[in-house]
Amino acid sequence: MGIISVLGAGSWGTALAVLLARNGHRCVLWGHEPEHMRRLATARINAHYLPNVEFPKGLDICSNLSSAVDGAEVLLLAIPSHAFQPLLRTIAPYLGPRTGVAWATKGLEITSGRLLHEVVADELGSDRRAAVLSGPTFAGEVAAGLPSAITVASTHEEFAKQLATLLHNNVFRAYTCDDMIGVQLGGSTKNVLAIAAGVSDGLGFGANARAALITRGLTELMRLGLAMGGKAETLMGLSGLGDLILTATDNQSRNRRFGLGLGEGKTTAQIIAAIGQEIEGLITTKLIYRLARQRGIDMPITEQVYRILYEDLPPIDAVRNLLLRERKAEALSYPGHHPDDRGAAPVNAH
Repeated sequence: MGIISVLGAGSWGTALAVLLARNGHRCVLWGHEPEHMRRLATARINAHYLPNVEFPKGLDICSNLSSAVDGAEVLLLAIPSHAFQPLLRTIAPYLGPRTGVAWATKGLEITSGRLLHEVVADELGSDRRAAVLSGPTFAGEVAAGLPSAITVASTHEEFAKQLATLLHNNVFRAYTCDDMIGVQLGGSTKNVLAIAAGVSDGLGFGANARAALITRGLTELMRLGLAMGGKAETLMGLSGLGDLILTATDNQSRNRRFGLGLGEGKTTAQIIAAIGQEIEGLITTKLIYRLARQRGIDMPITEQVYRILYEDLPPIDAVRNLLLRERKAEALSYPGHHPDDRGAAPVNAH
């Protein structure tokens, strides 16, 4: 196997680079801030994001983007969604024809709301080997070598298998599938729902309310995912339900902590300053809400999070709006699922 270059030296990019190097692969970690990368190269540790994780042999640090990309067999992007398209345009001239491109970004393209595999196809060509990594994985736990599992999705079966082999070891399981749509929508929508769960807990509403939000939030994720061509088994798997449970219940989640702050009455600026890292759910809420409106999909929890963030709705009023909705039967109403068909399994909606 040739060189694997991880683009993005935050917590997740660093954790993935450490994992790959521990697995015995030649790995380059690139970041856009030269001084930050100089400190990483000198200390052999990312003190800001993963202070207790020493870099293994085989992990090289690089601040020159062309050097990191040129000659790499696989590129793995671990950057915020707002930087995704600009970085693709920058690296395009350096890519070889067989360079595979994967990403661990959990979001949508910030201006159009497109899924990121569509952006890759537009910027790098529809024949480019491309894959997305997603699942219930906190960077700190992966870097610490704690048991974790992830999904690698690609329409190029061999590329998905190649990436899974690179990542897989005795504590990190990598599964493959071809449902890039479902994996990306699961990884994006769960951030919105994690904010909602955080708001509920910040208001002191307890475990019952949190469980109800997660369950009804999953229904929203299923509605959107299936309407856009994702598969039910993907949305109920690691990158959908699994990631939703993780981010909605554990305070390692930045999106959950952001919601907690809102529920406690803090301002957006105060919470962002305290967290000090990208909160992907902020922009994703607007994009998911827009997608739901465009497609006529009922996503009441997402709508209330949107109103809190972009219409200054007090969190307590958002909860009241959800509680005052019309009573109805608990039907898992999403495309392809027929509640009256006893025992019938959800099917993909095409």
